[in-house]
Amino acid sequence: MTLEEQILAKNQRLAERNRGWLAGRGVVALNLVSAPGSGKTTLLERTLRDLRHEFAISVVEGDQATVNDAERIRATGCPVVQINTGTGCHLEADMLAHGLQQLDPPARSMVLIENVGNLVCPALFDLGERAKVVILSVTEGEDKPLKYPHMFRASDLMLVNKIDLLPYLRFDLERCIGYAREVNPSIKVLRVSAQTGEGMAGWYDFLRECVGARVAAVAS
Repeated sequence: MTLEEQILAKNQRLAERNRGWLAGRGVVALNLVSAPGSGKTTLLERTLRDLRHEFAISVVEGDQATVNDAERIRATGCPVVQINTGTGCHLEADMLAHGLQQLDPPARSMVLIENVGNLVCPALFDLGERAKVVILSVTEGEDKPLKYPHMFRASDLMLVNKIDLLPYLRFDLERCIGYAREVNPSIKVLRVSAQTGEGMAGWYDFLRECVGARVAAVAS
């Protein structure tokens, strides 16, 4: 077994432990992944403010350095833990385990994980999450799904963000969605603007369905 295989195998064991820990408490975790600048933090801020009265949400913030994003999340009133990876380009399962211990999320709640901005390594590292959600902004290349197929193949949902900017850009939205489905035929796609709120209702319905499914599983 190569060193890379050993690292991934160890991470997978810890991810399964996280998955069991979360399931035992009826907590659903989603891993938000993207390139830098996609609007993940803005999306989180709006989500937390709009859904704060519906169910409890906690956040794990992953960055190589600074606590800037965690401070933005904390300003919404949401519990948050910042994890700085230093030279690392992704979160790993043991990092999430420490974050969960600090957060101690309540039963039947949600944990949103904002991974380090990177479309490569986070695709390989399972954290124990319910699903990966990849966020692609219209200010990026429409061929990102073809350039980074492992990430889009690993994701259950693609959020195409910043659609309010489409009139000012040469971005073929339908072609981008077609590329994503070429890589992953089962991927769900939602078009949103975290800035204006357009399309966010579909994202909120997805979150509600995730929480409802976990609560039902615990109850049974």
